[in-house]
Amino acid sequence: MTTHKTLSVADRAAGALMGAFIGDALALGPHWYYDLDELRARYGAWISDYTAPMPDHYHAGMKAGESSQAGLLLRLTLESLAERGGYDEADFCRRMDDDFFPHIDGVPMHGPGGYTSQSIREAWRKRVQQGLPWGQVAGNADTTEAAERTLALAVRYALDPAALADAVTRNTVLTQTDGTVVAMTVAFGAVLGMLVEGHTLDASISAKLMARVKAGALPFHTVTVGNLQAPKPGAAEAPTVGRFPSPDALLTPSAIARAAHDPDIRIEPAWKVSLVYGMPCAVYHQFQPAYYLAARFADDFESAVLHAVNGGGQNLARAMLTGALVGAQVGIAGIPQRFIEGLEEREALLALVGGVAAEAAGA
Repeated sequence: MTTHKTLSVADRAAGALMGAFIGDALALGPHWYYDLDELRARYGAWISDYTAPMPDHYHAGMKAGESSQAGLLLRLTLESLAERGGYDEADFCRRMDDDFFPHIDGVPMHGPGGYTSQSIREAWRKRVQQGLPWGQVAGNADTTEAAERTLALAVRYALDPAALADAVTRNTVLTQTDGTVVAMTVAFGAVLGMLVEGHTLDASISAKLMARVKAGALPFHTVTVGNLQAPKPGAAEAPTVGRFPSPDALLTPSAIARAAHDPDIRIEPAWKVSLVYGMPCAVYHQFQPAYYLAARFADDFESAVLHAVNGGGQNLARAMLTGALVGAQVGIAGIPQRFIEGLEEREALLALVGGVAAEAAGA
């Protein structure tokens, strides 16, 4: 029997990337319904497959199985990685300038994927309308838009945590400036990278992440020793103080995984995790349910992603992030074939994902 630990790095990497594309497309139709009664009235008691958006709702006019703008930007990032053999910031920015920005106009309900998110609208205004250079176009959006595309970088550099953190940080700050958002985005990437490596999303993962902080591979500040114990009297800080002011974003996954596995803590049905952590778009509502579902359904891609979708609200980000985390744990063979078959341009996506996954394994 193939298990998470016996899968190859390439299998886990491909699973993470295809899982993200699938989660994105599964939530395209029922995206952003905050009234759960309306969601159920329109899509039934349980959404189990790709659906088309309603004509009066977000992404109207798109077809079941297509990618939202988040999926398209993930693909753009992967195409840059594939062509350049790694993260080339100048190439990524050129693709945004030449291949993406000409198709949007700063209006939310417009653009590839049927909707343009806040940080992308802000970057377009500063870059196109004001003519500012890259490095000066980021805004203060507190959403997961950077995490949705930089998960490609986390997968590509899963075997090199320092390179992972550097690439995710540099790409995130191109469009988002809030320090907490950047820290949480890098932490998510670090967790995803560990799952691609072969680690488990369980109560021990934060200790492993903190060991990488102590080793200088992850740019988080910490003064504690061991298992968050008090520093020794007179002890100096580590010689390299991290970019981020605390390691808290790295400590969250273990606590949530512990809760997901604790028989005395039950969220039933699991889609109600969206009510526990919140349905809106901000990072502090999105990463936590993704960690919960990925820990609870570590070997069940379908359950994890469908519970993410059926929770309503910003279920597209929730499903995309959950799909990446669970896809990394089950590998591409652990994803139900119907989800792959139902994706638009699946053959092109499989080829792209396979190439980057192979590079990740050989890094």
